[in-house]
Amino acid sequence: MNRYRRRTLVLELVMVAVAAVIGFPVYVLINLAVRAPSDTGSPIRPTTSPTLSNFTDAWQQAGLGGALINSTLVTAVSVAVVLAVSSLAAYPLARITAAWSKGTFLLVMLGLVLPFQLAALPLYQTMRDLGLLGSIWALVLFYAGLQVPFTTFLYVGFLRSLPHEFEDAAAIDGCTPVQVFRYVVLPMLKPVTVTALVLNAVAVWNDFFTPLLYLSGGTQQTVPVALAGFFGQYVSDWNLVFAALLISIIPVLAVYFALQRSIINGFAGGLKG
Repeated sequence: MNRYRRRTLVLELVMVAVAAVIGFPVYVLINLAVRAPSDTGSPIRPTTSPTLSNFTDAWQQAGLGGALINSTLVTAVSVAVVLAVSSLAAYPLARITAAWSKGTFLLVMLGLVLPFQLAALPLYQTMRDLGLLGSIWALVLFYAGLQVPFTTFLYVGFLRSLPHEFEDAAAIDGCTPVQVFRYVVLPMLKPVTVTALVLNAVAVWNDFFTPLLYLSGGTQQTVPVALAGFFGQYVSDWNLVFAALLISIIPVLAVYFALQRSIINGFAGGLKG
């Protein structure tokens, strides 16, 4: 039997301390979200008379219903396009050893080095010429181009660690390269696909600058832009801000708990790859 040692006690105390540090901001978020506006006490002090009216006011004043729909649509379509394009591009880049393949891969990797702010003005003019300003499809087009280099890098690194035997066997059986990718390679890409899905979805969902730039002047907005509407030069209703923040993270938490096992396995498999 394992004895309860001093080292075990120290590890437990460290884990409790880490949990307290992580849980404290969550406590403050929930505590202020259910606090009445008239209660101006310390945010650390527990709320004595919790209310749910902050959620109703935040939903109505910020238009969170439409913002959540827009953010969900932009995130889902953008991530789907990024995963499809990146996986298809990464397969030949990882398997073909010709000089042009290495040069193309380095060209794609330039997207990781060059900051997108350098092209902010030309991109804005392009969106204007295409008539996409004020439309969420401008965000889909932007994110699809922005996230492809990083996601392709993940896929190429993972593909290079996979054996060729299954693909060679499928090719001998008469499969075309497209069929090999669809029926052999794509199922093996599930770990890194889940990892890329999570990373891209969080980046797109939380982005503030791009929706503010391309949706300005229009009626459509995403969740971060809607939340920014609570802040003014002289007034900031923190109770509504925290209530709106709590509402905005519910969809992300719902997706995480629904796909928790796949996400954990995806990160573990992606890191091993």
